[in-house]
Amino acid sequence: MATFAVTYAYSDATAGQRDKHRPRHVEFLKSQFDGGRLLTSGPFGSGESPGALLILTGTSKAEVEALMDQDPFFSNNLIQERTIRQWNIFFGAERVDARC
Repeated sequence: MATFAVTYAYSDATAGQRDKHRPRHVEFLKSQFDGGRLLTSGPFGSGESPGALLILTGTSKAEVEALMDQDPFFSNNLIQERTIRQWNIFFGAERVDARC
């Protein structure tokens, strides 16, 4: 399995709608974490542009994209920009491999 870095950028204009859909978004991410696909995730710190970083495993970028299309934030058009990039871990790869 490869590792992928997924970034979300949010618009301030969708903050209220994100709050509305957040429970389902968190439930979706928790299910991916419990299933071993999501290794870690979280929002960027205050003072930064609103967004988040998610680290997932997958067999391909297309597979991770299809999975993340199921995120309620994505399916409700609450993500202004999403990037999915394969991430080749150098330091700490053995820790990630131990979790997969």
